[in-house]
Amino acid sequence: MDNLRHTARNFFAAATLDRASARRLDAAWLQARLDAPQSRVVPVWRQRSLVVLDDEPRAVTLPLDVLDPGRREALVFLGEASGTAFFALGLEGDEAEARALAPAGADYHELRDVGGLLGEDAGSLLAYARAITFWHRRHRHCGECGRPTRSEEGGHLRVCVDGACGAKHFPRTDPAVIVLVTHGEGAASRCLLGRPPGWVPGLYSTLAGFVEPGETLEGAVVREIREEAGVVVDAVTYHSSQPWPFPSSLMLGFTARAVEPTVQLDADEELEDARWFSRDELASALTSGELRLPRRISIAFRLIESWYDADQPGALGALLESLPPR
Repeated sequence: MDNLRHTARNFFAAATLDRASARRLDAAWLQARLDAPQSRVVPVWRQRSLVVLDDEPRAVTLPLDVLDPGRREALVFLGEASGTAFFALGLEGDEAEARALAPAGADYHELRDVGGLLGEDAGSLLAYARAITFWHRRHRHCGECGRPTRSEEGGHLRVCVDGACGAKHFPRTDPAVIVLVTHGEGAASRCLLGRPPGWVPGLYSTLAGFVEPGETLEGAVVREIREEAGVVVDAVTYHSSQPWPFPSSLMLGFTARAVEPTVQLDADEELEDARWFSRDELASALTSGELRLPRRISIAFRLIESWYDADQPGALGALLESLPPR
């Protein structure tokens, strides 16, 4: 499956921004972008993104000249698009500064709530800025010796200031597998969905978990499904991936086949419930309001949609559009 050719790519996964990673070592090149009048800043305050919500929701970026000169040291180079360089700025807890930078009509919003309203390029840019500024906030001190670190290479490296240590710290992301498990073929196919305690009533999703050190992705799929639902799977197949900066994950989407469909929930109650749905059962539960699916911006929704739409593209979307708002 060539996922780069999907007509609808996963949210936050647009690839049109040129990260220009080879130029991050070129201090003169980066300075020229900082001095360019067309360059823009993507502010992130308390992990929230600056957005205008009106008839045409849109991400808000700022010209660099609105920043105090001392703030430029905290900028992180994100990349270029159409000749414009973009820099992320983590504002952290400074509410007064954050509010002062927001133009009229704009406010800081949780990206999970508003990402689906934005174009795919804008959503991906905001997700990138959110993830990299979170990493900077969590790595102000060296993990080797505890001394402060400084930002280098356009914000894609932090180096310990202690000359005797000098440890280099690069941005990290946490890999997590997310899996649509099926049993049966064709019209008899069913998918396994579950819900942990504390979710809103009726919300079910695909199963997921973090990849452990020394573990393959396929191994993580098998382990997580067995641990959470007591189901043994095989035929593990990669589907697609999605940056998920909440706060710093990369969701690696898979499908897998249940060897035997009996569900036995883990004793630690990681899942409150897990059940099998045929396409008809899924449609009936959605129509009655008994079932809610994950947000459309999530790869979990895309995995369910791919299974449901296997023989009728667009069927799940059409069903959801026909339902009254909840």
